[in-house]
Amino acid sequence: MDVTSFQEWVKDYYESRGWSELDIFIRIGFLAEETGEVARAIRALEIGRDRPDEPPGTYEHNKQELTEELGDVLGNLIVIANKYDIPLEDIFQSHKNKLSARYATVQRKEASS
Repeated sequence: MDVTSFQEWVKDYYESRGWSELDIFIRIGFLAEETGEVARAIRALEIGRDRPDEPPGTYEHNKQELTEELGDVLGNLIVIANKYDIPLEDIFQSHKNKLSARYATVQRKEASS
């Protein structure tokens, strides 16, 4: 699935569930929550959870958990982008342009050293 199709799917799915109607500050709270779950999933992959109430997962299981949590973060980002009518492709290009411009000077200095 390409990025534009996925952005449209998220829009339709979240709207069908009523999730897109939530206040933007609530959405930011969900994004923060999901970001914390990404951190938890990475911890499980890297050092484990070391909790007696949680059986240790296999690497494959923990990687799948991380994949799902990254999807939740992406879903929240897409809802925010959709609220402001920003295509993901524009976000990708803007980010690339910003970093390329910011570090172009550094790269030229490193190359001339």
